[in-house]
Amino acid sequence: MRDHSDPRRALTSVGRPWADPRPGDGRPRVDGKFLSAGGRRLWLRGATYGTFATGEDGRDYGSPAQVAADLDAMAASGLNTLRTYSVPPRWLLDQAFERGIWVLVGLPWEQHIAFLDERGRADSIEARVGSGVRECRAHPAVLAFAIGNEIPASIVRWYGRRRIEGFLRRLQQAVKDEDPEALVTYVNFPSTEYLQLGFLDFVAFNVYLEDEAGLDAYLFRLQSVAGERPLVMAEIGLDSRRNGTRRQAQVLSRQLRSAFRAGCAGAVVFSWTDEWHRGGQEILDWDFGVTDRQRRAKPALSAIRDAFAQVPLEPSSDLPRVSVVVCTHNGAATLDDCLRALAELDYPDYEVIVVDDGSTDASAQIAARHPVRLISTINHGLSAARNEGWRAATGEIVAYTDDDAEPDPHWLGYLVAGFAAGDFAAVGGPNVPPPGDGDVAACVANAPGGPVHVLLSDRVAEHIPGCNMAFRREWLEAIGGFDAQFRVAGDDVDVCWRIQEHGGTLGFHPSALVWHHRRATVRRFWRQQRGYGRAEALLERKWPEKYNVAGQLGWGGRLYGRGLLAGLNRSRVYYGVWGSGAFQPSVAVRPNHLFLLAATPEWYLVLLALGATAGLGRFWPPLLLALPLLVAGIGLLLAHAVVGAAGADFRSLELPTRGRRRRRALTALLYLLGPAARLHGRLAHGLAPWRRPKLGGCGLPRRRRVQLWLEEWRSPEDRVGRIEEDLRAAGARVRRGGAFDRWDLEITAGALGGVRMRAAVEEHGQGRQQLLTRSWPYVPRIVAGSVTALVALAVLAGLDGAMHAMALLGAGAAGLAGGWAVECGRAAVAVERAVAGSGSGPPRTAVVTPMRPAIAVDARHGAELDADDAASGVMGTGA
Repeated sequence: MRDHSDPRRALTSVGRPWADPRPGDGRPRVDGKFLSAGGRRLWLRGATYGTFATGEDGRDYGSPAQVAADLDAMAASGLNTLRTYSVPPRWLLDQAFERGIWVLVGLPWEQHIAFLDERGRADSIEARVGSGVRECRAHPAVLAFAIGNEIPASIVRWYGRRRIEGFLRRLQQAVKDEDPEALVTYVNFPSTEYLQLGFLDFVAFNVYLEDEAGLDAYLFRLQSVAGERPLVMAEIGLDSRRNGTRRQAQVLSRQLRSAFRAGCAGAVVFSWTDEWHRGGQEILDWDFGVTDRQRRAKPALSAIRDAFAQVPLEPSSDLPRVSVVVCTHNGAATLDDCLRALAELDYPDYEVIVVDDGSTDASAQIAARHPVRLISTINHGLSAARNEGWRAATGEIVAYTDDDAEPDPHWLGYLVAGFAAGDFAAVGGPNVPPPGDGDVAACVANAPGGPVHVLLSDRVAEHIPGCNMAFRREWLEAIGGFDAQFRVAGDDVDVCWRIQEHGGTLGFHPSALVWHHRRATVRRFWRQQRGYGRAEALLERKWPEKYNVAGQLGWGGRLYGRGLLAGLNRSRVYYGVWGSGAFQPSVAVRPNHLFLLAATPEWYLVLLALGATAGLGRFWPPLLLALPLLVAGIGLLLAHAVVGAAGADFRSLELPTRGRRRRRALTALLYLLGPAARLHGRLAHGLAPWRRPKLGGCGLPRRRRVQLWLEEWRSPEDRVGRIEEDLRAAGARVRRGGAFDRWDLEITAGALGGVRMRAAVEEHGQGRQQLLTRSWPYVPRIVAGSVTALVALAVLAGLDGAMHAMALLGAGAAGLAGGWAVECGRAAVAVERAVAGSGSGPPRTAVVTPMRPAIAVDARHGAELDADDAASGVMGTGA
């Protein structure tokens, strides 16, 4: 618990006086969403350099004396990075090293022509890239190699994204062959944003947007593209010839501040000087430099000096106080590292509260050694511990992380920046597996079922995971905190839904990073996933409308993180007419339903049903035709595992190259085990496709019409909203009709069928109304098709003399049809009761869903789970 008196020091010091890592301190490496060297964070503050007229040495950098003068001026202005567009001579690298400046080396080739058409040209390009790397290999001033810069959109479209991606992958490998420890990037731009280049060490973009709001929005878009990798702005700038030197300075200052506020790992200004040659000719009609051709400073140089001096976050004297809450139950193995990281947070005003939820290990003693406030309770579960934390908090914002997570030093700064960017009730950030946890943890990190975030847009979230979430305290008070029935998982999903239900919005900041350890053994992974299945069952009881009849949760946004199959995240490219779009993103496409189903825990039930059908082949051989379907279903399951394991990324986890096949095999196994474990947990606690809500009464499945005379006027929306509320309170699963539906509510009493309802209101003057409702049963296509198929098969079996098979198939058809009739009848009675009660009670001002009452849960639900199972994840996604 620290109160920093100096905001500038708090936001830049990382617990020690600010100092850049310099060339020679160690080779640059990827550090989560950022870069580091020699164990210290490296923020890139740079300018582009060249190309210039060809000098006596045949290079396009001019004289060493001029370069030395330029580098001296750069260092004096606070720049620590130089970006070149061609391979610099060794003497330039030596001069940069002496002045503490890193060099992003460009590897030029003929990317502006159809370079793959001519035989041998691709091999020639690869050879030249390798030669350029050899010239600079292992020089301490080299930051990274850029294998290309802005391949024109028309060229990419000409060849197709796959060929370009494959060729750039080839160039990346050529760099790694020459210098395995070098960082590699490709400098993209908005017109080819859709290129998927996951093999690069960090993402780099050239972006020229003058409008601050537009740039802010696009930077967050690019952070979504970058994912867990660092994002670097490789070119930003403005032409002073057309806009004036004063406006150039203003725009550059805003661009740099926006870049670092959005969590970029660095930004490079285009360019250092107005002197600029292209194709051997000096360009005289553009003046992008922060100095002129005689190296005289423009106002922009002072502006970027001031902006770079405040990297990464601008100091402020009115930042809100933050309370960080860590809940632990037997978390001694990782708690010390967590609290040590919290003690080094760069934030001026925060406290740390540790809630020890009845630990029997040394957790309390470990917490007592740190500057924290310790609260000890008997074991009531994770949600109860989180409630203890926020009630004891003194901060305006309450941030949560797990005892097996280590927040990045700038975690709180970026969370608070996220709150400042919009009217958010809560803000979250990514959680990244730390390197060095071993092979099993690395495989678990690449398998489905981990804590991931769900985004509705680049800034607005639908879900933020419990290991990295922060709330305005007033919102926790408004919703009553966490629901104590969620003892080990699911509480984060529930609290996100309740905030959104009450009109709040969740935000997301891509650089509010925590390092989150994954399970280190297969056994612990199994127990975690089984616990998630149990939590899903609790969530479905409380939020039945969120789940479909198969027990699957449909998220409105997109899932982000590792362990997500490419087959489940399909996209198409927006090129613009004739490929003319200035911004060409990759737009998500709804996944194939079969792919979605095969990724769910219930797919194992489908395989079991196919196996049972094939088993009936002993009574009637034609049923053996189910065997090919069973084999295909198993093949699809295995294909998911193989494809997922093939796409696993182990590079950032610092694992040796040996053992790669073993790691991928284990990852594939986890793809199979995770859904099985979740299915086990779901079924054990009632979340099964055949589940039925407890609705009283039953009737015939027929069309019904109800008329209700009302003496008090209310809007039609309020009338339907009250019916919906009463149905939910009775335990029915209710779904609202969409904008193109002629029904208002769909009510189900199970997985086999239900009723749909439409309402109308007659106006009779003096506030009197008559409510008309019509409801009718409906049959899901899969149920109707299954009954039809079973009846047809039973008839065929009878005609073939297979009486045992006919009886079994007929019984199956009768069971489905009878179940449909019962469920439709129960839903119809529930609708009648809700309509009858809709005329009483206080009026509603809006159609909203009420907060669900807590469900009484046996405390033994979490008894078999250890402290490691307290980490929350997205439930029911199957991904």
